[in-house]
Amino acid sequence: MILAAGAAPAGAAPPTTKIESVVVLVDHAKVVRLPEKAQTVIIGNPAIADVAIQKNGIMVVTGKSFGVTNLIALDASGTLLAESLVRVGADSNSVLTVQRGLERESYSCTPECQPSVQLGDAPKYFGEVGSQATTRNGNALGAIKR
Repeated sequence: MILAAGAAPAGAAPPTTKIESVVVLVDHAKVVRLPEKAQTVIIGNPAIADVAIQKNGIMVVTGKSFGVTNLIALDASGTLLAESLVRVGADSNSVLTVQRGLERESYSCTPECQPSVQLGDAPKYFGEVGSQATTRNGNALGAIKR
């Protein structure tokens, strides 16, 4: 949830509200309600998270890479309505990590373990598994077009 931080009147002390965090996992999405009258949404680093605005004041935040960025909501006049941190982490519940020295490989174990590239995997493993997935997806799309 985004914590609203209203603009202070001239000469007043700045708001002392705590900025809340939106926590989302890499490759997962989370539904968040925007403050009323929000017209503009800014994500600090779109390489970490992405946002998609939906109807009725709903926004979908998708984790793209590990890290922390910020999210700002403005009204039509550019007044700050809310600011939140977006924390993107790994889904460790179903991912098995195999560490061989400095080389890391990830497997999705839901319930049987299959290769599943994750950020931080060894470049060779990441490239091979990623290439296979890309080729498979391309073949599937090609079959649909026929």
